[in-house]
Amino acid sequence: MNRLTSIFRQWLSLAALTIVMCSLVYLVGQQILRQSANDPQIQIAEDAAAELSNGADAQALLPSASTDVAHSLAPFLIIYDDSGKVVASSALLDGSTPQLPDGVLDNVRKNGEDRITWQPKAGVRIATVIVPVTGSTAGFVLAGRSLREVEIREDNIGKLTLLALAVILVGMFFVVAIVQSLLPDKK
Repeated sequence: MNRLTSIFRQWLSLAALTIVMCSLVYLVGQQILRQSANDPQIQIAEDAAAELSNGADAQALLPSASTDVAHSLAPFLIIYDDSGKVVASSALLDGSTPQLPDGVLDNVRKNGEDRITWQPKAGVRIATVIVPVTGSTAGFVLAGRSLREVEIREDNIGKLTLLALAVILVGMFFVVAIVQSLLPDKK
C-alpha cells in the first residue's frame, strides 16, 4: 500500500502541472481562433468607413444581398449616422436590422473602434467590428459575421485537448508506476 501511495502522490503532482499546461494550450488555441474571426470584418469596416468619409453613398457600399444573420455565414454591414440611427443595412434578423446593445456606439466614439462578440438573439453569435466614420458624413460602420464555424472549431480543440489530457494522465501514471517499481524498497 505504501508503494501505491507513493506512486499516486508523484503522479498527482505531475497531473496538476499537466492539467494547467493543457488548459493553457486550449486557451491559446481558442483565442487565436476567436481573434482571427475578426480579420475580414476589420478590412470591410475600415474600407467602408474610408469610402463614406470620401463621400460614398451608404447604400452603394452594402453587399448585393441581405444576410440573415441567424443562418448565413456571409459578412454584413450596418451603417449608422452620428446619432446611432441605422442609415443602411444588409443584416436581417427576424425580418429587421438587429439592434446593438446600448452604449456600444458611445464606446466606439470614445475609443475609436470596438471589436465585440454580439449576441442579438439566443443562438446567434457574431464577430463584430465597429469603426467611426469621420468627415461630413460622421457616423459608424459595423461589419459582422457569424461565429458558428469558429465556435465549432473551438469545441473541437476542447475535445482534442481533453482527449490528449486523458491519454497523458494515464500514460504518466504507468510511467511513474514503472519507475517506482524499478527503485529499491525503502525499509
